[in-house]
Amino acid sequence: MTSSTTDIEKTPDTKKPAAKATDWSADIARELKINQHQVVATLTLLGEDCTVPFIARYRKEATGSLDEVMITSIRDLNEKWTQMEKRKEAIFKSLKERDLLTTELETKLNAAKTVNELEDIYLPFKPKRKTKASQAREKGLEPLAEEIFNYRIKDVTPRLKDFVDAEKGVKTPQDALQGAKDIMAEWMSENQHVRKELRNYWSKHSVITSKVAKGKEQDGQKFKDYFDWSEKIAAAPSHRILAMFRGEAEGFIKLTIAPDDEEALIIMDKQFMCGETEAAKIIEVTIEDAYDRLLAPSMETEVRAELKKRADEEAIKVFTRNLRELLMAPPLGQHSIMAVDPGFRTGCKVVCLSAQGDLLHHDVIYPHMEGSGEGARQSKMTAAAKMLDLSKKHNVVAIAVGNGTAGRETEDFLRKLPWAEAGLDAPQIVMVNESGASIYSASDVAREEFPDYDLTVRGAVSIGRRLMDPLAELVKLDPKSIGVGQYQHDVDQNALQQSLDDTVMSCVNSVGVELNTASKELLSYVSGLGKQIAGNIVKHRQENGAFGSRAELKKVARLGPKAFEQCAGFLRIREAKNPLDASAVHPESYKVVETMAKDLGVDVAKLMQDAELRKRIDLQKYVTDKVGLPTLKDIVQELEKPGRDPRAQLEAMAFAEGVHSMDDLHEGMVLPGIVTNVTAFGAFVDIGVHQDGLVHVSHMADRFIKDPNEVVAVAQKVQVTVLQVDKARKRISLSMKKQG
Repeated sequence: MTSSTTDIEKTPDTKKPAAKATDWSADIARELKINQHQVVATLTLLGEDCTVPFIARYRKEATGSLDEVMITSIRDLNEKWTQMEKRKEAIFKSLKERDLLTTELETKLNAAKTVNELEDIYLPFKPKRKTKASQAREKGLEPLAEEIFNYRIKDVTPRLKDFVDAEKGVKTPQDALQGAKDIMAEWMSENQHVRKELRNYWSKHSVITSKVAKGKEQDGQKFKDYFDWSEKIAAAPSHRILAMFRGEAEGFIKLTIAPDDEEALIIMDKQFMCGETEAAKIIEVTIEDAYDRLLAPSMETEVRAELKKRADEEAIKVFTRNLRELLMAPPLGQHSIMAVDPGFRTGCKVVCLSAQGDLLHHDVIYPHMEGSGEGARQSKMTAAAKMLDLSKKHNVVAIAVGNGTAGRETEDFLRKLPWAEAGLDAPQIVMVNESGASIYSASDVAREEFPDYDLTVRGAVSIGRRLMDPLAELVKLDPKSIGVGQYQHDVDQNALQQSLDDTVMSCVNSVGVELNTASKELLSYVSGLGKQIAGNIVKHRQENGAFGSRAELKKVARLGPKAFEQCAGFLRIREAKNPLDASAVHPESYKVVETMAKDLGVDVAKLMQDAELRKRIDLQKYVTDKVGLPTLKDIVQELEKPGRDPRAQLEAMAFAEGVHSMDDLHEGMVLPGIVTNVTAFGAFVDIGVHQDGLVHVSHMADRFIKDPNEVVAVAQKVQVTVLQVDKARKRISLSMKKQG
């Protein structure tokens, strides 16, 4: 039989100051299944303001070649333990101020490995508002509660009259018994072992049930699937959890989360029941009260929080995975291009861009004027002549067409132009996802770039630049406006922002940034820079001309030694005097490369050009206490393909001819498409009709698929079959299964 939770308070009063923050590197290492020295090294580097990309790329010897994912996990777990330590310190402070901190209690608190465990230990000592139990204590009923709770008396009824005291508000023996039961119920609800057992039981066996809210049947049709729904929380996918929580928040459905109460009460019975005495019968009744009134609501609150956290984490993973695929989409590269922001009535906004993405010309054409009369024909002819003339004048090699309204019609118009008759090679025509372009065009970034042009011109420029380099253009947008998320407005916004920032920084640094052409927004994501220093770099570039070397970065205002160390390896200078400035070799390793070249009797440029020379390098010869084989192997690999872009080659998407709208679709039609978004329940695919279709996870392959990411990724080209077209609800159901 477990004794009262008040027993800790009776421990001899041997108090001492709260313990200092503990070293939790061993706990992190155990959780991640890596060596503790790797965790310590990583935390040390993070503590020295090193970024995740820098540590992963240039400090492999220290970390044992941990990748960005593992380094980020160490950082996040360290933050979790740090927050727990801060909470522990606050608890120690509270206990000391109230003269409650004992050696035993301190030992228990310091041994806690989770926040729940910490809070459970602290719960009996936590300052409370007035409760039924506290009122009963004020009436002097705690001794009676202790006698019953610890089975010190067999016959309770005769003892009750000893606690009757009208002045204290205990008018009858039944009042005394009720007060004792209230105190015992609170003890039960604060019992650490019981809470742990119930928490485990609730998390494994609870069922989430949703019912339509009274009177909301018509207004809440978007939540119709959850008007009468239930499933075990252990198996509930993140998208359904978030959908139900949203429906509840908007007042359309009511949610309950609970397991089988009988099993939960058995857990409590095992802890508190003993024998068949009158005291046992009282405790049995008290167990039910403690569970219904105190423990069940507490457990539901905890389970809801954990369920929301789990769903958030899954949704954030979906978002960041999709964002990475989008940011790392193949670029066209530096070529003179044209971009078209399509439209019917308002015409198509056309811009011509230089190979560096500078705006050279803008215009409007009207190839889609309504009707078949002379006016419409002349408008189309004028549009055609203008496009051919601009293409010839600006040596256009590709045309980016926004995939919004009139996108497919504009694409057809451009493909049918008489390019050969005009003496031109037909340019590559590429449909570009314009999601978020309108948000960019109205942003401060766009106004700063193009203060003298309206929103339509800015939007067309953004479409064109997305074709040239998706990463460089999309970093100017809030990732949440790009449209590749799942319930992104419902999840923890701080956690989402951290994850998105990590993803963008990872992509930017893995590709590398051209120092003399990069925008302030792109530079701000380079390791060690940030918005202010990025702005200073652009200002220095404008005032002093192009950077001739990485070393010149040290002249930039506020770019100190640490920032230089972090950023230099990720910045490229294509025409630099030192060829290593165009590579991912860090300046701190230049001397190593120079020594390699000298030992072979050539200069660095020759070493980078000659593969046979590089084969003669004995890496072991250059190992030092600071430079190990991982770094040396990276250097040689970089010398082979300096400044290589890890992104794939661009392959333009070709939609089916004659399929422009939902009216052109019919069941069984097989079409090419491109994945625009991947969620936990399937993938959305653009098939060129201005409305993405959904391939449910059950239709992704001929085998069972649990996670859509096993099969597809954002920007991937796929072949789909139309299953169903619902024009009224603007829904297209697709399948990737083999037909027939």
